[in-house]
Amino acid sequence: MYYLVYGTLYLLSLLPWFVMYGLSDLLTFLNWNIFGYRKDVVLGNLRIAFPEKTEPEREKIAKDFYRNFTDTIVESIKVISMSEKTLQKKFIPNMEQIDEVCSLGANVHIHAMHNFSWEIVNLGASRVWKMPFMAVYMPITNKHLEKIFRKVRSRYGTILVPATDFKTKFREYEKQHYNIALVADQNPGSPAHAYWANFFSKPAPFVRGPEKSARSRGLAVVFGHFYPVRRGVYTIDVKVITKNAAETAEGELTLAYIRYVEACIRKQPANYLWSHRRWKHEWKPEYQASTIEPLKA
Repeated sequence: MYYLVYGTLYLLSLLPWFVMYGLSDLLTFLNWNIFGYRKDVVLGNLRIAFPEKTEPEREKIAKDFYRNFTDTIVESIKVISMSEKTLQKKFIPNMEQIDEVCSLGANVHIHAMHNFSWEIVNLGASRVWKMPFMAVYMPITNKHLEKIFRKVRSRYGTILVPATDFKTKFREYEKQHYNIALVADQNPGSPAHAYWANFFSKPAPFVRGPEKSARSRGLAVVFGHFYPVRRGVYTIDVKVITKNAAETAEGELTLAYIRYVEACIRKQPANYLWSHRRWKHEWKPEYQASTIEPLKA
């Protein structure tokens, strides 16, 4: 079965880019007009994030989001057979920023977010990064797809650490010199044990793990934002926040990260995974001890 799945995806990946993006346009149309994949979630999130915008403005962001989303789907197939020469055209990094991060001389946490296109950016970043590059990821449920994409994602040396077994797997690498990328806007499993802060116009919980790990180890922390510069071509901005997280106060890094994510979303609002339910948990008074700034009503 593995070879059947792999063979089918490989053959699809050989289709020309214009055919794949034509397929993406069709999927976008079907998503918006017929299937409505999580459309209520997307528009509900946009109303919370951008209450000042009109409904037509929010719908325009939503439509652009769906195209970015379906582009990422077809690009995830294309990377299966993508050559290094093509990847160089698809990922254009700011090497000065990357060199600055790699020259910190310490282990580094890169706190990223749910942006597009993670498959191309992962391959592109791992190809040019000068230090061992690790990524925490959520395993795919289908074991055949998981095996295929683990192979694809590690093509240029990315060390993949599953989020579902992070503590156990990370022990193999924590004493090595590394940069590790974490998607720090994951919804926490337990909102009672999360940090609570304002995210746009409504309180939301954020996982403690990225900050806690960085502070306890005295690591350097970098925030990362990847985005399209034009259709199918991506870059990444990285910003050094601290060279020693142990010198920051509790909640300080998480709050800075939240403000950074908001700024990046305002810059490119359709580049965020709006089908991800960022506000699915409601704040309760018993969470007060976990609140890191005064919350909006």
